[in-house]
Amino acid sequence: RASRVRREFGAPITFDDRDADSTSAEQGLSASCLACPTYADQNFTIKKQELDFGVQAVPETTDGASQTDWKHPVTASTQYKPREVSEEEAKIAQQTDEYKQFIQASVPRFELALQQNTIMDVFFDDWAVLGEEDTNFGSKSDSHLKEYQSFTDLQYSKDKTVTCVDWHPAIKGVMAVACCERLTFDERIDCANKLLMTPSLILIWSFSDPIHPQLLLEGPDDICCFKFCPSDPNIVAGGCINGQLVLWDLTDYADKLSNSRGGTSKSNQKKAAMFGEEIQPDTPTVRYCAVSAIENSHKSIITSVDWIPDHFELNRYGVPVENRMSECCQIMTCGTDSNVMVWDTRPPKAPANTKEQPADKPATAKVFGVSQAYKHLDLVWKPLLKLTMQKMDISGDYSPLKFSLAERQGVRDHGEKIIEYFNQIKAVPTGEKPEKTGMSKVPSAKNQRPLEAVGHNYFIGTEDGEVIYASFKLEKDNETGKSNVPKPSWAVAPHDGPINTLQRNPFFKDILLTAGGWTFALWKEGVTTGAILQSSCATKLYTAGHWSTTRPAVFFLGTQDGNVEVWDLLDRTHEPLLVQNVTAAQVTQIVPWVVSKKQHLVAVSDSVGTLHILEIPWNLRYPASGEVEMSVKGFFDREIKRIEYFDMKAASR
Repeated sequence: RASRVRREFGAPITFDDRDADSTSAEQGLSASCLACPTYADQNFTIKKQELDFGVQAVPETTDGASQTDWKHPVTASTQYKPREVSEEEAKIAQQTDEYKQFIQASVPRFELALQQNTIMDVFFDDWAVLGEEDTNFGSKSDSHLKEYQSFTDLQYSKDKTVTCVDWHPAIKGVMAVACCERLTFDERIDCANKLLMTPSLILIWSFSDPIHPQLLLEGPDDICCFKFCPSDPNIVAGGCINGQLVLWDLTDYADKLSNSRGGTSKSNQKKAAMFGEEIQPDTPTVRYCAVSAIENSHKSIITSVDWIPDHFELNRYGVPVENRMSECCQIMTCGTDSNVMVWDTRPPKAPANTKEQPADKPATAKVFGVSQAYKHLDLVWKPLLKLTMQKMDISGDYSPLKFSLAERQGVRDHGEKIIEYFNQIKAVPTGEKPEKTGMSKVPSAKNQRPLEAVGHNYFIGTEDGEVIYASFKLEKDNETGKSNVPKPSWAVAPHDGPINTLQRNPFFKDILLTAGGWTFALWKEGVTTGAILQSSCATKLYTAGHWSTTRPAVFFLGTQDGNVEVWDLLDRTHEPLLVQNVTAAQVTQIVPWVVSKKQHLVAVSDSVGTLHILEIPWNLRYPASGEVEMSVKGFFDREIKRIEYFDMKAASR
């Protein structure tokens, strides 16, 4: 029995947490008692997250279908026979006016159908013909540029900048390359003595020998630009870094270029067999036959040179007049000295009181291996027309780098006036026609008829990224009576660097491509409010550009890091269609060329002296059906309407 004192009942009780082991020791309890200490339970520390949601009652949808099931098939048949007309009724019907009118109206349609069947083979398989193109150079699945060949010379072009590239207009597989020293202006002054001893050359390459150049054209100084004469490919005009204009005559080497073959000659083979060493083929060096007078030349580097088309020429007032020779005889150049010059390759007309002395040697004779056909120009050549590009609103001059004429070689699309004047040329007796040589005289201004159909305006790209629209036709001052150079009609600065590309579209001569700095732009001649397409800033500088010769919507751009960008306006306008790395150096020139119908090439040069020949893929060669007249022309028209719309909105505000 257990008992307790009464006063201990109902006393206040206080509970404390004590260790089970110490409590057992104090009270003498067994150590088998277990303690249950308190701890923080994580299950009750989780914060409840709030969730917002909604419920909306919507009707349920069910997809169903039905099909008519015909349960009562019926077997039926129909038979008919044509309505026949007796011979008497047919004769009566053939005599009616209605029948005769029907026959007269229907016969031309039947004749046209029969003629078309006779002309065209309706059973011809067009798809099989398209398949033949895939068996040669690339296929339709190819979409990148393929390396076809490369040219470099360890002695003449290595570690030099390729300044200009031009394909031979008459001989396939032959191209010319101009190389220049990679020096700044200060470095060029310090190394002037060394540069005088280093020859300045244009290398002419052929696909038959990618190691050794076929010809070397020697100039008085580094050649920055040159151009083959379109009417006579044996004549080459080049612009030097010192501002002089140079002419070369390759008439004596035309057979060597057209019949070039790889390998060494027999004499070199004998030398190799005799001395046991390989003798390189001798490359002929062609010296220039004429150079302009230094005092009458550009005062700075010549940045662009081009031949004026053979269907017109410019007189000393800048007026386009007829060219009775039908031969390119004038050259247009521009330089950073703010001048655009026109040069005539013909000798000036002799005064009336001067008698011509009999020549001791014929005009085609050679002195020290140099042709004398242009001897009358050597060291006395001066421009026929000199235009200084003055700024429109402020004092100062523009610095032209590129120019583009509206007229093109071989394109005479000026209507009846051009046809009429060519008929007049044919009517001139043979004895009165001028000879097609460099020694022909400049015709008298009285016998030349102005050509109103030939435009006198042209585009210019400057060193400051400006595009200007000027005229080479001089204006007469009413007060002084002198002929002055007119100021440009409009100018805009869309680029943030020097313009290195200014070229017209080969399919639309009023559409131009400009590239410079980090941007490129497309222009429409006649639209003075701005470019019809302006690109955003690229990651690298654009250093070269060129339109495709076969597709009107495609053009090529070269960048500072050695990439070639291919743009297709019909595919996308915000980014290039293809970006491919060609070289580790800067791209300096891009020039496409059509070798044959099934082989299209593009020449890409760099700043280390290498010329890369790339093959254009199939999808960039051939335009789609209606691409020229419908797609591309429609694209340009829409862009022009867009600009006109924004200009109208801006004016209304």
